[in-house]
Amino acid sequence: MAHRIEPDLQFVKELQAVGGDSLKKCYQCATCSVACPISPASNPYPRKEMVWASWGLKDKLLNNPDIWLCHNCGTCSDLCPRGAKPGDLLAALRNMAYQRINPMPFIGKWLSSPKYLINLIAIPAILWAVVWFIRAGQIGSFFPEGEIVYGKLFPGDFTIDPIFMITFFGMVAIFFKGAKNLLATFKPEGEVLVLGKQKSMFRCFIDVLVEEVATHKKFKDCGDDKSDRKTGHLLVFYAFLALMVVTGLIAGFHWGGKVIPMLDVLHTPLNLLNPVKILANLGAIALIVGMAILTNTRRGKDPEKSKSNYYDWYLLNVIWAVALTGVFSELFRLADIPQIAYSVYYVHLVTVWMLFAYLPWSKLGHIVYRTIALTYVRHMGRQ
Repeated sequence: MAHRIEPDLQFVKELQAVGGDSLKKCYQCATCSVACPISPASNPYPRKEMVWASWGLKDKLLNNPDIWLCHNCGTCSDLCPRGAKPGDLLAALRNMAYQRINPMPFIGKWLSSPKYLINLIAIPAILWAVVWFIRAGQIGSFFPEGEIVYGKLFPGDFTIDPIFMITFFGMVAIFFKGAKNLLATFKPEGEVLVLGKQKSMFRCFIDVLVEEVATHKKFKDCGDDKSDRKTGHLLVFYAFLALMVVTGLIAGFHWGGKVIPMLDVLHTPLNLLNPVKILANLGAIALIVGMAILTNTRRGKDPEKSKSNYYDWYLLNVIWAVALTGVFSELFRLADIPQIAYSVYYVHLVTVWMLFAYLPWSKLGHIVYRTIALTYVRHMGRQ
C-alpha cells in the first residue's frame, strides 16, 4: 500500500541548526546500526533515524524512544564513511525533545544559544543579590566581621531553604509532567507478543536503576576505549548522590530539630572531621575528578567525526562553576578572607540554582528521560 510522505522542511532546518547539520551526507549504508554495540536487533538505530530526519518526519523521530537509548559513545560517527555524524543527530534530537515535552519550552531555547546566556544568569543573580542587599542593610555590612558564617548573609531558615525547596519541587513537578508527556508519545512497534509473564513497568524501572543506572554498564558495552567516559560519568553521578545525601542530612536534622530538639545536632559550618563533612569533601573531589575526565574526553573529540556545540559546553561549564565555587567557598572561609569568601559563596548560590532550576531542559535531563525510555523498551521486550 502506498504511503504519502509529507516532509516537514522547517523541522529539517531546525534540526540542522541544533547539531544535525551533516545529516544530508547519509546515503543509507547502515554502517552505523551495524557498528553500534548497544543497538537492539529489533529496528536498530541510528540508521532509521537518519532516514526519518532526511525526510523531515518530525513526529516519528520525536516520538521514538530510541533517541534516548543512544549513549553518544561516537562509534557510529567514527565509522561513518560519509561523515554524517549519526551520534550528533541523535543528540540534537534529544535537545529538541527537551523543549517539546517540558513546559516553558522557551527555557530550552535559551539553553541552546549563547545569546540567551545573560537571561539564564540574570534570574538567580538578581534573586540572590536582593537577598544579600536586604541582609547587608539589616546587619550593617556586606561582609560581616568575625567568624565567616554564610548564614549571616544568607540565612537558611528564610532565604536558602525556602528558595531551594521551591526550586527543587518545581523541578520535580516539571520532570513529572515531562515524563508523562514522554511516555504518552511512545508507541509500540506494531503488534506486541509477550511469551510468558510480562514484567510490570515498576519492576522494569527497578531493574533499570539497579542494572544500568547504578553501574553505567552501557558505557562499558560501548567499547573498552570508552572506559574514560564511564569512569567520568560514574564519578559525577555518585558525587551528586553524595552531595545530595549531605544536603538532605543537614536540612533534615535542622528542620527535624525544630520539632524534636535532640535532632538538632548538625550545625554549619561543620567541623572538617565530622563524617557528614568528610562525605561532602569526598563528593566534591569526586565531582572535580569526574568533570576533568569528561572535559578532557570532550576536548579530545575529532571535530570531523563528532562536533561539540554550545549546548554541550553550557552544562559542563555550569557544573564546573558549581564545583569550583563550592570548594573555594570552603577554602576562603578557612583562610578567613571574608570579602572573597562571601562573594564566591554568592556565585555558588547562583550557579547551584541554575543547575537545578534549568535541569529538565538541560542535557542532564537525560538522567530522567533516558531512564524512562530504558524502562519502556524493557517493558515492551526489546531489551
